[in-house]
Amino acid sequence: MPDYVLACCSTADMPYQYFEKRKIPFICFHYHMDGKEYADDLGQTVPFEEFYARIAAGAMPTTSQVNAGEFIDFFEPFLKDGKDILHISLSTGLSGSYNSACIAGDELLSKYPGRKILIVDSLAASSGYGLLTDAAADMRDRGAAIEDVYAWLEENKLNVHHWFFSTDLRHYKRGGRISAASAVMGTLLNICPLLNVSYEGKLVPRTKIRGKKRVIIEMLRMMEEHAQNGADYSGKCFISNSACYDDARKLADLIEEKFPILDGPVMINSVGAVIGAHTGPGTVALFFFGDKRRD
Repeated sequence: MPDYVLACCSTADMPYQYFEKRKIPFICFHYHMDGKEYADDLGQTVPFEEFYARIAAGAMPTTSQVNAGEFIDFFEPFLKDGKDILHISLSTGLSGSYNSACIAGDELLSKYPGRKILIVDSLAASSGYGLLTDAAADMRDRGAAIEDVYAWLEENKLNVHHWFFSTDLRHYKRGGRISAASAVMGTLLNICPLLNVSYEGKLVPRTKIRGKKRVIIEMLRMMEEHAQNGADYSGKCFISNSACYDDARKLADLIEEKFPILDGPVMINSVGAVIGAHTGPGTVALFFFGDKRRD
């Protein structure tokens, strides 16, 4: 394996055991809930079931990103060990963590001349961010140099598609992504907005669909339309969900039937606490490699 560190943030929303197995260190975002601060440690401190149950009971968590000082503390041990760093960051369309990582990198390079710290703005979130990180880990494991992985990420990051819906619109209203009136009417009419992540890495509502069954079918259609090679898509597919596994499983079953040569079964993950604080329970998100995202 090449002698550099591939790292990311907890908001890549992959299982804790996945990062351990793939040897991908991650730095934790933070969230506050019921007057206490927690690390977004992928369900280790507060299991996802408990986190979403507390939201359902009325808790309204808030989040905070990783600051430059925390990135310095995270990066420096690798540099001291003589390793270069390739860090993939949560989308700048959703967070300032990329800028914090760049500030930390600039400061550390003056202290460790000759080392490399390459920072990638993923323009992705949740397990879409995880899908991009997974592809980078595959390249690393095949022996790719740090510069080659970095160049591939910059060239291909907009090929990661994110399509998702939520049945709980309160959190989208709180985040300003839909109006209060739309949230009320949407709830009354059983509207499930279909959203995606734009080429700028921002969450964008695309259409309003009535009922989960219909929105799941529409997500499948989006994958048919945009996946690389259409029904012959042979890449990986990830789904994340916030306390609605059965809905995620229904979508995964449809995808596995429609795309018979996927690279393995669809991986279903939990939406982590930081992303989940903004989506609430009832979100299902689909991620795959496809055509270049453009608006």
